[in-house]
Amino acid sequence: MTTFHLQIVTPDGGFYDGNAEKLIVRALGGDVCILPRHAPFVTALGIGEATVVLGGDLRRKAACAGGMLSVTGQDVRLVATTFEGAENIDKQRAQRAEEKARKKLESAQTTAEIELAKAKLYRALARIKAAE
Repeated sequence: MTTFHLQIVTPDGGFYDGNAEKLIVRALGGDVCILPRHAPFVTALGIGEATVVLGGDLRRKAACAGGMLSVTGQDVRLVATTFEGAENIDKQRAQRAEEKARKKLESAQTTAEIELAKAKLYRALARIKAAE
């Protein structure tokens, strides 16, 4: 299968640098799937699960929150605010964070409190889904 060069970096350093067959990530407008020979593309990232297909069925899942994705030629660069591999996610901790965010959302009174609680809830849900 044809591949493309994928580089995933965070403020903490590199996460992945190598070939991939497919990248699925959440952009602000919804999920985006990058395949080899994708048209040039730049988008802001939202909060959600990311999937990297490395070789047929070999998949790496992660929780991704914020950043930018750019596609130029056969090079794809994902610069994420946070990118947490499924193997590093404590699912029970993420579930506790979900419960806490839901409670905050119920008691939120200002628009800022509501948006912050939603962001925390979305991040917890992305971590739980990636860990499954």
